[in-house]
Amino acid sequence: MDEKQEFRLRRKAIRMRLQGSSQQDLLARVHRSRGWLSKWQKRFDQQGISGLHSRSRRPHHTPRIYASRMIQLIVRTRCRLVKQKIGLIGARAIRREVRKVSGDKSLPSLSTIKRVLRKRGLIARSDQAAQAYFPKPLNTVSGILHALDWTCRYLEDGLKIYAFHTLNLHTRTCSQTIATDKSYETVRGHCLDTWKTLGIPQFLQLDNDAAFCGGYKVPRIFGQFVRLCLYLGIELIFLPIAQPECNGEVEELNGLWGHAFWERRRFTSFTHVHRTSPAFVHWYMTEYAPPILVDATPRQAQQHEPICRLSAKQSLPLQDPLPITAGRIHFIRQVKPDGTITVLNESWKVSKRLAGKYVWATLITHYRRLEIWYQRSAQHPWRLLKNCAYDISETVARLTPEFVRLPKT
Repeated sequence: MDEKQEFRLRRKAIRMRLQGSSQQDLLARVHRSRGWLSKWQKRFDQQGISGLHSRSRRPHHTPRIYASRMIQLIVRTRCRLVKQKIGLIGARAIRREVRKVSGDKSLPSLSTIKRVLRKRGLIARSDQAAQAYFPKPLNTVSGILHALDWTCRYLEDGLKIYAFHTLNLHTRTCSQTIATDKSYETVRGHCLDTWKTLGIPQFLQLDNDAAFCGGYKVPRIFGQFVRLCLYLGIELIFLPIAQPECNGEVEELNGLWGHAFWERRRFTSFTHVHRTSPAFVHWYMTEYAPPILVDATPRQAQQHEPICRLSAKQSLPLQDPLPITAGRIHFIRQVKPDGTITVLNESWKVSKRLAGKYVWATLITHYRRLEIWYQRSAQHPWRLLKNCAYDISETVARLTPEFVRLPKT
């Protein structure tokens, strides 16, 4: 981070605020989040212009030295997870497994787990992916941005329970659906209900689950969920493949649901979960104050953001299957060692020099074009790397006027 550039940006934001600029206009100019503005506004109110300088990030406490028993448990857990055919093997997954096995309430941090794995040679010392600049959608796009994800738990009889969560990344308002599967029909029902309450977003970020993208076998596939979002004028942002941490905001909500709700009760059936889980949503919306909102609740934050809700009349005529509608689909992809990325089950050449870096690929359906963009850092401008023809075998329908939004920057 360029400290001088950041200081000038913070000073500009405070100056605009003092001159009477609205929060929405200000954030559109500086390309930062509401939490960022709230943080530096508070620093300025307390310390004046000197408060806009960054503070030292030196830790107040030195890292704890863990016993050899804990170190061995970390290593054994990593080796066991590697052998499994399904699941994650990163520091978060290891910490979750260690929590189940160990009775020690003071668990090692993620950085400690990574340090142990590096010393044992289980992960590379220089993680190119961690060093690469990641263009976060919240700081890149202009408009209402939602994040979608699901988590699952098991009842004692083995029944798998899915909890779908959609999160407004500006206001942190959320919606939830409890289900026994993650089929397209379930995802569709969850999103339609969400858009009737939280409003229709301009952007929706999500991972590459088959229920979202349409599957992994057929190249250039436009799944039903992709078609639904295009039909409603929503631009999907598919996050990097197999990197759930990129959807960290909604992942945190999944974890909060687990800690604050699931682990505090004993459930006997799906009906039991379905009937009681709305209490969690009510608590979250009216009593919980996410750190990014300082002391405000999501419901309070929602009062300052306009909502364009999906009406019952608009959701009735949705045909099945839906056509491919004019619009844009975005893919944040990490360039592979061979210099390629994968978009809708098809490889596209970028550059070996960008291996390990993140690029932003945008598919514009009505122009039948795929653009691949790269940004070196938050201080550098976007650069168009590729402009490729993208043949679509179907007719691309026009966007219905009622779902047309203002041009996006």
